[in-house]
Amino acid sequence: MTSISAQETQLDKQEAINITLKNNFGIRVAKKQLSIANNNQGILNSGYLPSLSANASATYNRDNSTIEFPGQFNDDGSPREDAKIDDAESRRYNSAINLNYTLFDGLGRFYNYKRLKEQYQLSELQVRETIENTVLQLFSVYFQVARLTENEKVLKEVLEISKQRVTRSNYAFEYGQNSKLAVLNAKVDTTNDSIALLNTQLQITNVKRDLNVVLNQELNTKFTVDTIVNFIPKIQLKELISDAKNNNVAVLQTRRNKQINAYDIKVNQSGYLPKLDLRFGYGWNLNQSARSAFFPGVDTKNTNFVAGANFTWNLFDGGSNSVRIKNAKINYENQELLQQQIEIQVTRDILNAQETYKNRLTIFQIQEQNVVTNQNNFERSKEQFLLGRISSIEFRQSQINLLNAKTNKNLAKYDAKLAELQLLQLTGQLLNVEY
Repeated sequence: MTSISAQETQLDKQEAINITLKNNFGIRVAKKQLSIANNNQGILNSGYLPSLSANASATYNRDNSTIEFPGQFNDDGSPREDAKIDDAESRRYNSAINLNYTLFDGLGRFYNYKRLKEQYQLSELQVRETIENTVLQLFSVYFQVARLTENEKVLKEVLEISKQRVTRSNYAFEYGQNSKLAVLNAKVDTTNDSIALLNTQLQITNVKRDLNVVLNQELNTKFTVDTIVNFIPKIQLKELISDAKNNNVAVLQTRRNKQINAYDIKVNQSGYLPKLDLRFGYGWNLNQSARSAFFPGVDTKNTNFVAGANFTWNLFDGGSNSVRIKNAKINYENQELLQQQIEIQVTRDILNAQETYKNRLTIFQIQEQNVVTNQNNFERSKEQFLLGRISSIEFRQSQINLLNAKTNKNLAKYDAKLAELQLLQLTGQLLNVEY
């Protein structure tokens, strides 16, 4: 794990993305899966290279033997003596090297190699999908920290005003201009504001830990976030939406899967064609035989070179290959249907996301104006309260209205931005824009 600093430092959006891309567990696992796909698409897994094998063996024997000649006599009539051979040694050495190469296999490996290439590109899209989902998750938590941070600032302002109100109420009570009830009301409101601030600060602490989990950092890493939100211009957003079908990761994955299914058909059709294998071999042998009672030991050396070709053509395999081809074609047709389904769903999701974004952006603009209205109302109420023309209850209500307006504006701002990011994900441009 990495840590930004022991002190609170600014964690801007781009830095948060960079840390996530480097550290996030889900992204790291997805990238390792991509490495496996990259290994699979290499020439070493293609079947185009020959196989080369070597083997060697050595055998050693040492024998003690006794040869008897029963019923046999020497010239002088004495029984013939036994022949004894002690420590008769024999050795045998063999070595060989063999080269095998498939010259033609009915184009099966050709289409399988192309299939592996497509599989790698599909894995790239799967990694991209994982990254997009993780980035969206990142911003969901990041914006939550930002919203709570802005709410904390608002609550601190509210608490400060409430404390000033308590002080003023105490002075007014001491000079007989106020009742004890007004002082108590001011203290109750201050207590409530303090509790609201403490609860928000607790939420910030917990949500920051959630963000550190996404970033895969030390859970208690201290940082502040960027609360500035910029929205993409409408003209640029329209251009991105118009080309969404060519960039949406789900649509692109179905196209890759469709091409993989097309290669599956070709691979199975290769079973109808013949296969030609070549084989080359070289061997060396040495045989050192032990001496016997009748023959001396001999050394025999032998070298040999072998070259051959094997042509096979499976004219009929009981119909299993035909079944595989039919099933592959059905899978291809199913993938075509799935592609059409995904394209319709993506179009629907984009239209829904577009309307949701417009709605939330409009709400944010309304909430901005609502803050201005409530701010003016609060300032006027404050003047009237100081002049004693309105009650503390009326002043408190204007204060609560302003608080709600500001927190609602904060919520609307980040909801609108998150809706924009979800729309960008559907257009396939989430990773290609500035945040």
